Amino acid sequence: MELVTCKEKSMLQKKHYDVDQFFDIVANVLNIVGSSFKRRNMLREDQEKKLEELQVLGEVHTGSGLNQELGLQRPGDTRWGSNFKTVSNFIALFSSIINVLEFLASEDVNYLERSVAKSLVNDIRSFEFVHMIHLMLKLLAITNDLNIALQRKDQDIVNAMKLVGFAKRQLQVMRESKWESLIDDASSFCSKHDIVIPKMDKNYHLGKSKRRSSSVTYSHHLRVEVFNTVIDLQLSELNSRFDAVNSNLLLGMASLSPDNSFANYDKDRIMKLATLYPHEFSGSKLEDLSYELDNYILFVKEDNDLSNLKGLGDLSETLVETDLYKTWRLVFLLVKLSMILSVATAIVERAFSSMKYIKNDLRSRIGDEFLNDYLVCYIEDEVFESVPNDAIIGRFQNMTTRRVQL
Repeated sequence: MELVTCKEKSMLQKKHYDVDQFFDIVANVLNIVGSSFKRRNMLREDQEKKLEELQVLGEVHTGSGLNQELGLQRPGDTRWGSNFKTVSNFIALFSSIINVLEFLASEDVNYLERSVAKSLVNDIRSFEFVHMIHLMLKLLAITNDLNIALQRKDQDIVNAMKLVGFAKRQLQVMRESKWESLIDDASSFCSKHDIVIPKMDKNYHLGKSKRRSSSVTYSHHLRVEVFNTVIDLQLSELNSRFDAVNSNLLLGMASLSPDNSFANYDKDRIMKLATLYPHEFSGSKLEDLSYELDNYILFVKEDNDLSNLKGLGDLSETLVETDLYKTWRLVFLLVKLSMILSVATAIVERAFSSMKYIKNDLRSRIGDEFLNDYLVCYIEDEVFESVPNDAIIGRFQNMTTRRVQL
């Protein structure tokens, strides 16, 4: 593997910094505008005022489901599509956000708050910010369907992997031919909101005073480089998370699944899955597995006991209960390996994020056993909602002798 030079490292860090700086600005705007009910109400009133003006001009129409109120949604660590909603709403509420920040910059009683608001107005009323927010909107729109699919509890791995491939192709198309459309969108947005559009490869000065003016060079080549690098980073992220090995693992697991009467069964994918376990499947065992799979799929599709199974867990239990695991021993081995495969999902991430709600300041000394029980109840709330209160009361009443009848 070739070593990355110091120059290449600094370039990569700079490109990461551009994106990080953009989201830092967005986060700061969300913090200052959404920090109080009064400010959120100002944003809402300004939004309503602009909507009324557009209705008078005939640019928007009223009706059920139309022109619904938007809010500044804060992105979540375990809600992968939330960034798309945040960026989309930010663009839609841009003028209202500017008005609220300008009011805070001139009228807020707190000097620090006024300074921060004034700085944010300058940041978001720049072509750099507008260019970046439209770039991120296009990128996040491409991966949004994939994010939604991966968030589902009943994930269809085959369709999810198809969406991965589709997202990669769309990102490549964007890299090759969507630069001009991005500039057009950003320039149109700037014209609508009276933001200065710099001339490419030209120097220009900000401010009337020579002492305060600053010369900024806007390079067309540099912008294209940033555009391509950000897309490459997104492609690299997808490739690292869904490389050939991970894809073969996921698709092999999906091919073993009994859902919809083994609708996703694919012998070639299952064989690729087996080759990833060379210690369990030698050359001769792979040949035996190939013959076993031919008979296995015909048998399970005819067996009524196996027709309505959901997931590898049900399949494993049924194979053991019916002693079929002795017949299809190599298939059963693959099922067990797939079940113990460590796969991080959104459910796992949300379980960890739930801890900040459970183990708060009031419960800082909660024991591990009690914390575990509390988390189970919090995460599996849908299951516990189906349990009647009388059953819970009876369970606790019978656990030990109590002075009071529950």
